[in-house]
Amino acid sequence: MTIPARRLGELQVGAQGLGCMGMSEFYGVTDDAESIAVIHRALELGVTLLDTADMYGTGVNEQLVGRAIADRRDQAVLATKFAVVRDAKPGEPAIRGDADYVRQACDASLRRLGVDHIDLYYQHRVDPNTPIEETVGAMASLVEAGKVRCLGLSEAAAETIRRAHAVHPITAVQTEWSLWSREIEDAVAPTCRELGIGLVPYSPLGRGLLTGRYRSLGDFAADDYRRTTPRSSGDNLDRNLAIVAALEKVAEERGVTAGQLALAWVQHRGEDVVPIPGTKRLAYLAQNVTAVDLALSDAELAAAETAVPADAAAGDRYPEGAMRTLNH
Repeated sequence: MTIPARRLGELQVGAQGLGCMGMSEFYGVTDDAESIAVIHRALELGVTLLDTADMYGTGVNEQLVGRAIADRRDQAVLATKFAVVRDAKPGEPAIRGDADYVRQACDASLRRLGVDHIDLYYQHRVDPNTPIEETVGAMASLVEAGKVRCLGLSEAAAETIRRAHAVHPITAVQTEWSLWSREIEDAVAPTCRELGIGLVPYSPLGRGLLTGRYRSLGDFAADDYRRTTPRSSGDNLDRNLAIVAALEKVAEERGVTAGQLALAWVQHRGEDVVPIPGTKRLAYLAQNVTAVDLALSDAELAAAETAVPADAAAGDRYPEGAMRTLNH
């Protein structure tokens, strides 16, 4: 099978993208060989939007993606991000959007990726200490220089998106969006649609919890980042697993997995939506891609939303410090 295409501004991409973060960090043991095989198979299936960032593995993930597409650059729509400073010293900003940093970060990403241009360059988090006009102005200069084709923002507030778009057209906004993370629907999604900006939901499977593959804290590797996140630790995990169990019952009636149903729900949010579920396993890539063609009736969509109400998830999306970086 080959999945259909959707448009993000001037970019034509597969209707589903691939989040590459977990191939290098955060979700337990990594395997570069299988990760590269996943990227190659994704491209064969029409999953052309590959999503990485300079902070994933502190640059290692960009290097991995660069190796994977070295002999097939023309097949990939390459997205990466800047702004989160992993090696910031105490007292220094952990998020930067100043013009000098934008230019430095882009050049460093191009070197690690081994490419001459980035198709979609996101500000990963908005720098509250730098006017968005300065940041996007610097990003626009990268477009003029031919280093970047299109611009994006991640986890930005609706008003910030408006201000950014007034400086240079914003092609896509990336924000968490899943059955149990629907904050985007209040203001960000309507603003993007008013302005003609595409939507790129990350973590559409709730960091894997909505797949039903995890039954206890012990199912996460010892170094898995999810052990520290509010929704997958402590009493919150048990409460959230009960929600997933309800989703599994709905999915069973449809003859699919809970993950396929949850991902298909996101795919149904609109033709301007391109979710980027992450995986480093070929088997899970195959499962995810089936969600593109999974047609759901209004009744089935409603049943999924009843199983996982919008505000039902116990715990915040991130630990307290990371939550403070959102919606600026």
